[in-house]
Amino acid sequence: MRPARTVVCLLGVGALALAGCSTGGAAGSGGTLVDGKTFTMSVATDPGNLDPIQTVLSVTRGVDRFLYSRLVEVQNDGSVKSGLAAKWTADTHTATFTLRRGLTCDDGSPLTAKDVADNISYLGDAKNKSPLTGLWVTPGTTATADEASRTVTVKSGSADPFLLLNIGTVSIVCGKGLHDPKLLAKGGAGTGMFKVSEIVPNDHYTLTRRKDFTWGPGDWNPKQKGLPDKVVVKVISNETTAANLMLSGELNAVSVNGPDQQRLSAQKLFHADVRSPFGQLFFNQADGRATKDEAVRKALVQALDLARVGKVLTDDRGTPATGLVTVAPNPCRVNTVQGTVPGFDAAAAKAGLTAAGWTVGPGGTRVKGGKKLSLTVLYQTGIGSTAAAAAELVQQTWHKLGVDVKLKAIDSTGLNEVLFSSGNWDVSMSPITTGLPSTIVPFVSGAVPPKGTNFSHIDNADYAKHVQRAMTMAGNKGCGEWAAAERALYRNVDVVSYVDSMVPTFGKNAKFISNDGIDPASIRMYQ
Repeated sequence: MRPARTVVCLLGVGALALAGCSTGGAAGSGGTLVDGKTFTMSVATDPGNLDPIQTVLSVTRGVDRFLYSRLVEVQNDGSVKSGLAAKWTADTHTATFTLRRGLTCDDGSPLTAKDVADNISYLGDAKNKSPLTGLWVTPGTTATADEASRTVTVKSGSADPFLLLNIGTVSIVCGKGLHDPKLLAKGGAGTGMFKVSEIVPNDHYTLTRRKDFTWGPGDWNPKQKGLPDKVVVKVISNETTAANLMLSGELNAVSVNGPDQQRLSAQKLFHADVRSPFGQLFFNQADGRATKDEAVRKALVQALDLARVGKVLTDDRGTPATGLVTVAPNPCRVNTVQGTVPGFDAAAAKAGLTAAGWTVGPGGTRVKGGKKLSLTVLYQTGIGSTAAAAAELVQQTWHKLGVDVKLKAIDSTGLNEVLFSSGNWDVSMSPITTGLPSTIVPFVSGAVPPKGTNFSHIDNADYAKHVQRAMTMAGNKGCGEWAAAERALYRNVDVVSYVDSMVPTFGKNAKFISNDGIDPASIRMYQ
């Protein structure tokens, strides 16, 4: 039985390159490249099931990055380099990929063109219930292989304006993995630079470099100095603990969302930064939920000083959000937030709830039809201590408005269960990160769980109209329609974006690129 769909911080298309990358001083690198080292990194939660076909969970995708390769690799500037594919062509309906020679699986067997084609066809078949279907691969997409020319030809199930990036950046598994989900659950049937050698759940994952791996991005050289022989992924839920281990030299890499950034930055460590949509609100619009009413959603947002909430959430290091897409390739860089998200107006918030029939009852809690206005607000524990402080500020503000708010701290796995299975929530403060406007479409429209990934039960006709138009336009030709679609979501208060954060991944005695997790081929170890 396949696991439930997963989403937390959705690291969208493919490589999802950096919005910005910076490097610190020599203290973070040491200056001399060295071979034979172990690269040790931390993650905030256990990645769980490693099956790349059945997850969009950021922590899992970050580990899968080491185990499974992609047809192409998207760079920080949005450019595309070869991965498994040596060359390619694509429009909105058809793509062809010519594979490199000498591709192998983690057991030494050849990776064939048919294996790759079967991956894509599997994801195009909605019956397989992959969360990537409709997200990276449109339903009905099929692929065929020509082994003699090592060519894979893809026919999209419907128009896809970013067909190359979507198909090209799917994690490819070896043929046997498509028929054995238990093998994929443990990171097997891999095509990547590393393979799993040990798993201790909730503690660590040990990966060993494959000496036969030669298909790094572009002209990557497998004999270059400084490549790690092993990778250890440690599960460390407390950011302060992880930062301490970084400073003591027990970690080579750690991503830090909260105030521990300051003391790591003070050490002038190398760091790669990703612009993350840290502050977002999603509202459960399922039948029977108070937040199904747009007037209620608007009042809740008007009651919040979102600039203040953003400062608390980012420890005053954030920047105002400009849209749903924050990371490369991000082809449409338009500010869709300004003028569409409701502004701070406490008086209007109170009046709006009253007009919607929610009157102040005994004890100050608003009621309608004998039912109290009670909301369950989810916030994610894995993004640092500031998440709790921001959630508490939201709770206090809405309490003054007459809303009974129950806060629920939840980890990545638990969030997945609540959003896609139980549905027992009203407001989620967990963000979605994506590099293409098309990637978020199935999360804010279409089928709801368990048949789809529209976890908020959003039904926005204006959004759907503009998306339909945009999907027929290749690349940035559709940016006007994509911008109009995002504004439709914000106007209806289906989604609220209010603050972004530059989240650094610090490195000590190591350098790397962080894009959809750390790029394994980019890691260089230093003495």
